[in-house]
Amino acid sequence: MYSVTVRDHVLVAHSLPRPLFGPAQSLHGATYVVEATFRRDQLTADGVVVDIGAALSALGDVLDPLRYRNLDEHPDFAGVLTSTEVLAGWVGERLARSDAAAGMDGIEVTLRESPEAWVTYRSGR
Repeated sequence: MYSVTVRDHVLVAHSLPRPLFGPAQSLHGATYVVEATFRRDQLTADGVVVDIGAALSALGDVLDPLRYRNLDEHPDFAGVLTSTEVLAGWVGERLARSDAAAGMDGIEVTLRESPEAWVTYRSGR
């Protein structure tokens, strides 16, 4: 299996109003480094997994509606706790529907909250 990974970042605000989240229960900011990995069993006729520019553009298009937004007010997250896991799934599902993901055998999205903590979501095989 071959893979290509691209990276971007997104700054958001949100709250996680449950005791489990301790001080993150209050409104706070978060900066996520977002990595998207495109996987394919076989290379295309052009000898690539995906055009890197198209992959970067697709990731940016998925992240744009989140940039500098309060996720507590975002319609897609009404009544949803926007944990890092939830956000990784949201990004992954949208990325999997992008033109850049057509024909892929899998998409993997990793949100890095810090150098010590990250969450990964996988779609496909």
